[in-house]
Amino acid sequence: MRHILFIAMVSLTSVFNMKTIYDFDETSRINEWQIINDGVMGGVSEGNIHLNELGNGVFSGLVSTENNGGFSSLRYRFESLKATGLNRLVIRVKGDGKRYQFRIKDKVENRHAFISYFKSTGEWQLVELSLSDMYPTFRGRSLKWPISVMIQSKRWLF
Repeated sequence: MRHILFIAMVSLTSVFNMKTIYDFDETSRINEWQIINDGVMGGVSEGNIHLNELGNGVFSGLVSTENNGGFSSLRYRFESLKATGLNRLVIRVKGDGKRYQFRIKDKVENRHAFISYFKSTGEWQLVELSLSDMYPTFRGRSLKWPISVMIQSKRWLF
């Protein structure tokens, strides 16, 4: 199954404030982005990113469920941002009509991430994700307990 997603900008926002995390343009250093495919668990999916002639990041790939696989992902590590008062994440994307998942971590050393899904329309769109609606997951499983309870009760299976 072939997937393609054009990315122009990722920002954290509130009604009165906006902090841009990444804004693609013709000078973007695409090597700052890391592709992680299901090969880490034996799968055969492939993904890549490049800049197109307009300076948009283009994430594309072939996702396969062979060998218990089924994902290709794109990761960007940015310096910590003070998110006080910010309540939404906004992504400007043009997708292929498929459903995508966005992940963010509150600490780089955490193994879990907070996720939200969005469906691309095939046209340029601003996707707004509420930070309060994002929930923690680890290796594809939703974490049912509050993070603080999991840490205190040592329910981690590392």
